Amino acid sequence: MKKLSLIIICLYFSLLATAQISGAEETPYTIPVVGIIPGLSDEEILDVVQRQTFRYFWDFAHPVSGMARERSNKAYDYGNEVVTTGGTGFGVMSTIVAVHRGWISRDSATKHLLKMVKFLSKADAYHGVFPHWLHGATGKTIPFSRKDDGADLVETSFLFQGLLTARQFFNRDNSAETELRNRINWLWNDIEWDWFTRDGEKVLYWHWSPNNGWAMNFAIRGYNECLITYVLAASGERYPVSDAVYHQGWAKSNFFKNGKEYYDYILPLGFDFGGPLFFAHYSFLGLDPTGLTDQYADYWQQNVNHTLINRAHCIKNPGKYTGYGENCWGLTASDNHEGYNAHSPDNDLGVITPTAALSSFPYTPEYSMKALRHFYYNLGDKIWSEYGFVDSFNETKGWYAKSHLAIDQGPIIVMIENYRTHLLWDLFMSCKEVQMGLKKLGFKSPHIK
Repeated sequence: MKKLSLIIICLYFSLLATAQISGAEETPYTIPVVGIIPGLSDEEILDVVQRQTFRYFWDFAHPVSGMARERSNKAYDYGNEVVTTGGTGFGVMSTIVAVHRGWISRDSATKHLLKMVKFLSKADAYHGVFPHWLHGATGKTIPFSRKDDGADLVETSFLFQGLLTARQFFNRDNSAETELRNRINWLWNDIEWDWFTRDGEKVLYWHWSPNNGWAMNFAIRGYNECLITYVLAASGERYPVSDAVYHQGWAKSNFFKNGKEYYDYILPLGFDFGGPLFFAHYSFLGLDPTGLTDQYADYWQQNVNHTLINRAHCIKNPGKYTGYGENCWGLTASDNHEGYNAHSPDNDLGVITPTAALSSFPYTPEYSMKALRHFYYNLGDKIWSEYGFVDSFNETKGWYAKSHLAIDQGPIIVMIENYRTHLLWDLFMSCKEVQMGLKKLGFKSPHIK
């Protein structure tokens, strides 16, 4: 069995090399699809899952803009032209992994990202901030809701978490990589973070619209997925926010501090039982929680315990859902049998979302590997696809998604890589602006010089 798996993998790499030699630079959509390969080692199965999931951001990237499509299906009247700002940031980081792992060439990745940032330089933006959705061919805003038709500060922060990481990675002294870095810097320096304090309030606001102003009225207060927004806002060089915005805005809410115990694990911050697991992922694709502390929390402890609470709930399984157990766990926002929801221990509909356990590899590597093997070998005939694992499933209902979402696929690739090599963490945390912003907000980290 082991010999067979090695033969299949060797064949895979042979096909990949042949595809690249035969014109990957001109037509870079060359990553083959693989099925269930028996007898893989831990390292081999991580390779297969990361690589096939990356196809979402490479083969399925929008052909004009290079940005990530919101989802792989057309549910909710979404068309193929809808590209997502935050999901694209996750895709940018995934592209770095692809170069590092040798799935695509550095030159083809540079060309792809240059196409993307050139598109963004002409796309709709509001005080330097992009909307949640863009039309992938024209760059025009696609409203997320009736009044959410302008700037989305959080989605933009996810995008720039990725672009700043790319700026650090593509550091060679040649014309293409120099242009890529310059264009990222131009976009980065255009963001008016201070505008989103709404005339100087001590808090950031999520949305602003040229048609509806501040009508969304959504102040960003913690604890949730938006820590990266405050870190980047403090890191801006032309339009930064003060540390008071962080301490009096983000850190002031009735769901910021916690300190209670759930399933024998203490949760420093956030909602009861921690909320959906993407809180432990989105801000931490680049922001390294290892040794990261401020006056409020140790963020490694926060994310590890959040993950362990989520898993413990699935093992206890108070809802008596089919399939739940020590190898089948993970509640986070995703599609479900009724539509879409932010699944968590206190909002449990029997839906397991693979990104929850797989993006938690840095925090719970042994438990995440058990989940990965279960998903791949025991459920693979139902949930393994051309873009990696489908978004979610509910075995109680006999329901298995056909969809993939950029914001769920991207963290799988990135967080597995952070577990394996710390690649994205080391790159993002090397940004001088980020180190400055973290210092301003009172953070300590081994990365801060």
